[in-house]
Amino acid sequence: MATSTVENYIKRIYALQFDKRKGGNVGMGELAASLGVAPGTATSMVKSLAKSGHLSYRPRIGVKLTEEGEKLALHVLRRHRLVELFLVKTLGMEWHEIHEEAEALEHAISDRLLERIDALLGRPKLDPHGDPIPSASGDMTERDLIPLDQCEEGQEARIGRIEDQEDSFLQYLESNDLIPGILLKVNTMDPQAGILSVVMNNGVERNLSYPAARKIHVERCG
Repeated sequence: MATSTVENYIKRIYALQFDKRKGGNVGMGELAASLGVAPGTATSMVKSLAKSGHLSYRPRIGVKLTEEGEKLALHVLRRHRLVELFLVKTLGMEWHEIHEEAEALEHAISDRLLERIDALLGRPKLDPHGDPIPSASGDMTERDLIPLDQCEEGQEARIGRIEDQEDSFLQYLESNDLIPGILLKVNTMDPQAGILSVVMNNGVERNLSYPAARKIHVERCG
């Protein structure tokens, strides 16, 4: 059974590969900074994971998960995202409170308990932030989402995923009703000022900076 440290490394590498959209190599400096560890510490762990067959490592180029590594990463993500949804839907926790709790529980929960949680929640496809939940076999729902700032004026869209899951950003979104599932329409876009406005389904208008809008991924409607 993989240790929590191994699982954290594998999950982080998978996330960084996903962010690159091409599944390319992740640089060692980028990995170390993402995990908050010294480059030497990250390199030592990566070499160990390469020996165990979880990833390939090329000095000065970076790392990339093998099929075995991706399988483990998806299993950890499944546990994390199901636990997050359980904490929100069943225990009534706020979505900005759940990440650290899920980080701890994802390493301790058994597959048997995870299956019970999955069944209780109705085999969900998405977690509270809109991230896809891998199935028990490692399949994940693919969606055609774009950052909100890439929409055009007059575009109708539905919020699908929140990229930034920092507490303060999630609380800001929740206080403005900008959560997954909400329908909105892009009203105005001002690239020079770096601000766009959206009109909610209830007619309320919200102003967003481009950096904030970039962290909100939407599904275009119509």
